[in-house]
Amino acid sequence: MSELQGNVIDLCPVGALTSKPYRFTARAWELRAKPGVAAHDCIGSNIEMHIKGQRVKRVVPRENEAVNEVWLSDRDRYSYEGLYSPERLTAPMLKEHGQWREVDWETALRVTAESIKLAIANFGADQIGALALPTATVEELYLFQKLLRGIRVRHIDHRLRQGDFRDQDHAPLFPWLGQGISGLEAVNAALLVGSDVRREQPMANHRLRKASMRGAKLMVVNPVDFEFNWRVSDKIICRPSGMVAALAGVARVLAEKTRQADILANLHDVKVEPIHRSIAARLKSATRGTVLLGNLAAAHPDFSILRALAQIIAQRSGKTLGYLSEGCNSSGAWLAGVLPHRGPAMQRLTEVGLDAAAMLKKRLRTYILLGLEPELDCWDSHAAMLAMQRANLVVALTAYRSAALDQYAHVMLPIALCAETSGTYVNVEGAWQSFEAAVNPPGEARPAWKVLRVLGNNLGVSGFDYMQAAEVRDELGAQIGGQKPNNLEQLSAGALLYKVPGTGLERVTLVPMYSADPLVRRAAALQQTGSIADGFVRVSPALAASHGLTDGQKVRVEQGETADVIPVIVDKALPDACVLIHGAGPLHKFGPAFGPIRVVRA
Repeated sequence: MSELQGNVIDLCPVGALTSKPYRFTARAWELRAKPGVAAHDCIGSNIEMHIKGQRVKRVVPRENEAVNEVWLSDRDRYSYEGLYSPERLTAPMLKEHGQWREVDWETALRVTAESIKLAIANFGADQIGALALPTATVEELYLFQKLLRGIRVRHIDHRLRQGDFRDQDHAPLFPWLGQGISGLEAVNAALLVGSDVRREQPMANHRLRKASMRGAKLMVVNPVDFEFNWRVSDKIICRPSGMVAALAGVARVLAEKTRQADILANLHDVKVEPIHRSIAARLKSATRGTVLLGNLAAAHPDFSILRALAQIIAQRSGKTLGYLSEGCNSSGAWLAGVLPHRGPAMQRLTEVGLDAAAMLKKRLRTYILLGLEPELDCWDSHAAMLAMQRANLVVALTAYRSAALDQYAHVMLPIALCAETSGTYVNVEGAWQSFEAAVNPPGEARPAWKVLRVLGNNLGVSGFDYMQAAEVRDELGAQIGGQKPNNLEQLSAGALLYKVPGTGLERVTLVPMYSADPLVRRAAALQQTGSIADGFVRVSPALAASHGLTDGQKVRVEQGETADVIPVIVDKALPDACVLIHGAGPLHKFGPAFGPIRVVRA
């Protein structure tokens, strides 16, 4: 199955091909077109939504040669179905004595403000944690952090699926690609680290495939032997803890060539293999190349070390370092200051708060959520669920009402989704792409920036008198000014601590492309594909043989405080001593995305 197969519809010369969700629901002349920006990956594909009445009937690509050319991923094409999920929250709701009731907006916002004030009075602002999904607009994210900092909340973050924050002070302005998106197809060598780019960033993968067809040498270091649709010149498939050694080997080869004594001192215990020399040679000899860190690298428990090593490899080979970041607006979240250590426009803070993982582990008294489902969207699902369940107050600005949210939330404020609000996304090359609402949100749902504006006024925070989303965007833009990102500017001191690979069984977590965010999880057509989170545990053939396991047999899986009996799939794409569990799905009860795990035959 291709992740771009919907483009066949657009190639039909007579328009006879149509998508099944759209077929027979409207005539072409009944539709009006509205431009928009796709809300899933870091590329920011340009789209056109075809509207009948107040309903999106289909989504097609809008030409932008610099971003998505004339193509569109299936995720961006069909996720609009999630707008019409039966789980859409259409009215503000408050929980009283364990029971939910609908209220009007004035009541909901007044009670929300009073509840937050009471939480601060009783426990202090230091007991409030704020988490935002990086699919929110720049305007929403900027107001979110501005509101929270206005009431002295320090624990603010959007890096939900990241587990290692040790080098956050040395991060660039935002996780930049290091070049324009179109530049990916011009490289003649690329090293991808921790990336299933074909499913995570389909349009970036399309550019890399074109580069491969022109002869580019594409190499990977991954914890899973993913199926790519281009030729892999060199690959290292190893357990997650072995990824550090893999990059360290390449870094050492390049440091030897350039006689970098300080780096060699840190890497003196690294064993260099022929594959390391091959990767280093291909990068070094390329006239145009890049090192790319993907979603699995960002989720790695030693992300800071992987980043430092990738930076050395890029610098010593004279190539660019780039990020293929998660979510459609991670770049915007960094710029807007939805971070515990940094305000808008890279403003340094004197008081640093807790990162996303730490604020969940600490189990604070209050959580304020913007757009996310913590048990599905966080690095440690188990910690997220426990934190929500044990909190005294959970305020959720959400487009959906779920069984889990019903259980742990105390306030639910219905917000508009991407097609229903005006806003801006910043893609991985730094392009600010603004759009207008195409349709009205359902029921009493409102754009999140408007909800935050009124909530700011109710909480007595100054500077919340905006009339249009563009005013919020322009305020942030003025603060950023001419700042530009530089991924190679500063290396994290002390990050180059070589680590010997582990010896025990390790977990790998993969978030399938049609389970990645709340909207796509509710797109009916995409949920009928095989690219969604399931309830199986995947084991390597060696592990299966050692335990006498075959497909369908059940094993007891234990991780930290959690355990369950789960059916097995034997997966030859996994390295030895690895277990793969899908994130954002039925097995969200388990703990960290990476780390030790135990499997026992049931």
